[in-house]
Amino acid sequence: MSLKSRLRRPARALEGATVVVRLGETLQTERLVLRKPREADAQALFEAYTQDAEVTRYMIWRPHALLAQTQDFIAGCLMDWDSGLRQPYVLAFWDSIESPIGMLEARLRPPLVDIGYVLSRAHWGRGLMPEAIRTLSADALSLAGVFRIQAICDAENRASARTLEKSGFVREGRLERYSVHPNIGHEPRPCLMYALCR
Repeated sequence: MSLKSRLRRPARALEGATVVVRLGETLQTERLVLRKPREADAQALFEAYTQDAEVTRYMIWRPHALLAQTQDFIAGCLMDWDSGLRQPYVLAFWDSIESPIGMLEARLRPPLVDIGYVLSRAHWGRGLMPEAIRTLSADALSLAGVFRIQAICDAENRASARTLEKSGFVREGRLERYSVHPNIGHEPRPCLMYALCR
């Protein structure tokens, strides 16, 4: 039995039971490996983007001023991965798997999976994130208990909207006063809802 098969649970559930799903521990694209984070990733992620104000502009968190903040973030990622709450994948190139360039997180809430993503500025504009999102989405939608992958982005974040559209997602609407992006302001901002369904 493959690792992917062992990590998945069938969508059949008894009345009132919770459906549990798990994606593979490692996913592969043409150029990238999506893998479970490691404590050692904190330094590379800090250098790549967690302290970069331009990368974090539309995030719901502020840039990290200290490596310890990124270390705490990775510790939380590992705890949530092991609990099954979410699967935050580290993205790395095939030929440098120990050098993360971004993350793609899957928050597992059958019948849907909510995703969020971030990529180092040095790798913007190369089609890497749509490639990763398409692979994760295909894997998630192959699970019997998952019917929808969704993501939101700030209404002014055109690059993120284009990323989702290139990934095959459809814009479903605009959510007013939906999410606070502290790097822009303190009030909730409008966001766009995108989804890919089967």
